[in-house]
Amino acid sequence: MNLNELCDNAGARYRKKRLGRGIGSGKGKTSGKGHKGQKARSGVSINGFEGGQLPIYRRMPKRGFVNIFRKEYAAVNIGAVNRALEAGKLSASAPVNEEALRKAGLVGSRKVAGIRLLAKGELSQGVTFEVSGASAAAVAAVEKAGGSVKVLAAKKDAQAEA
Repeated sequence: MNLNELCDNAGARYRKKRLGRGIGSGKGKTSGKGHKGQKARSGVSINGFEGGQLPIYRRMPKRGFVNIFRKEYAAVNIGAVNRALEAGKLSASAPVNEEALRKAGLVGSRKVAGIRLLAKGELSQGVTFEVSGASAAAVAAVEKAGGSVKVLAAKKDAQAEA
């Protein structure tokens, strides 16, 4: 095979439909946009517009309370921590905190107020946890395995400190 013989697979590239190229093309004159009006022009922005009728998002009742200052915690199960310990991603000798859990891949990259330890699964060895919160069952399971749980205060937002 030579460089001049390289080509895409059949059907890999779709040919763009050429608009406004005469009546015989099937997309001539108005280019498939009909006659006049807002939708025939460029820069159309009418999502949710219902022709002057009150839009559905305004007609629907709003229920409940949305706390814009709520803190989101990353939930980590002790079973997942145990699997990470067995795989060598975490060390039982060092305290297991948010930074260690992020490096092990148990907590994603999204911003959270802290880590909450939950009791799903079992722990086979004693580990020291430094987390923002833990369920009573998780604390009992960690202490049964010979470890300890230290509950830290939640991190403050940068806006709250300013």
